[in-house]
Amino acid sequence: MTFKPTRRSTAQRRPIGRRSEGGAALWMGGPALLLLTVFLVLPFFLAFTLSFTNQRLFSPNPTEFVGWRNFDRLLSVRVIARPPEVDPVSGQPTRGAAGEVQPQSTRTALANTPALSEYRPGFEFQWSGQSYAVVAKDPVFYRSLGNTTLFALIVVPLQTVLGLLLAVVVNRRVPGVGLFRAIYFLPVVTSIAVVSIIWVFLYNRDVGMINQFVTLLTFNLVKPIDWLGSPRTAMLAIGLMSAWSAVGFQMIIFLAGLQGIPAQLYEAASIDGASAWQRFRFVTVPSLRNTTVFVVILTTVQAFSLFTQVDIMTQGGPLDSTSTMMYRIVTKGTREQDIASGSAMSVVYILLIFGIALIQRRLLAERKST
Repeated sequence: MTFKPTRRSTAQRRPIGRRSEGGAALWMGGPALLLLTVFLVLPFFLAFTLSFTNQRLFSPNPTEFVGWRNFDRLLSVRVIARPPEVDPVSGQPTRGAAGEVQPQSTRTALANTPALSEYRPGFEFQWSGQSYAVVAKDPVFYRSLGNTTLFALIVVPLQTVLGLLLAVVVNRRVPGVGLFRAIYFLPVVTSIAVVSIIWVFLYNRDVGMINQFVTLLTFNLVKPIDWLGSPRTAMLAIGLMSAWSAVGFQMIIFLAGLQGIPAQLYEAASIDGASAWQRFRFVTVPSLRNTTVFVVILTTVQAFSLFTQVDIMTQGGPLDSTSTMMYRIVTKGTREQDIASGSAMSVVYILLIFGIALIQRRLLAERKST
């Protein structure tokens, strides 16, 4: 006689281990889920709700539902043509010193179009001999988005490459390597506010050590540069400082990846006659692909969260050249007391970060499938 397990007997035997595992998972993951819910999920839904209102930080007027008005003001962008400027006396187009036709200023073109009264100048460009201008209801937001993207393009390659090189250096078994690891990692554990204040003095045009060093190396051929006072160099200066202060974190991640590469791979490459560069190119780099993807995505997310350095070093200037998305959100929501517009910006920002996370998941999934 064979025993056939009934549904009841199977149900009585299986859940014992599963219940214990589920309980342990709940106890270990519960606090993290609770914190994520309180500090991430609930604030997102609160911001999403406030973005459809006219809520202000301090206002005697009651809060009203305004629909998509905040998002319309935030995301409205137009490209307009700039017609030639006409001389009021001759009635002919105004020409420059080289005989080229001078287009109207963007403000004049907007003033002549009542339907675009809420739009503000963004930037101008030429296309097929015609002058155009990009205008938006909130051009500072798009400048902030562009500045944040530029910052990411500066910081992500620098921190990734330098972090990998530093990890390769400190991975060697030489005396004092632990001291070098601590030195390279020290800026990471130092307050970014303190680091930013120190670099403000280093970037000073008159007495900063960076300008003095550059002038000394070039024998006074390069004059002192106003690193934080010029729109051309301000974001570059913040990017270089940020890459220096955080590269130790990427170094630690790459170091963990390097120590996970089997030594047999390097031994086999050496037996085959591979040089040090070939071992690095064909053994180290492919073995660190997952680590590199993680570092790049993590650094990109951190770059889009830039705030403290800008707030301390430039306050978004000069001419909004260093205003970032996070700085714009804080400025709009708290300092200008426009909670509704700041909430709309926060929703767009969170969705952007969520898109980056999806890219990370896709890249990792492709790696696992291969």
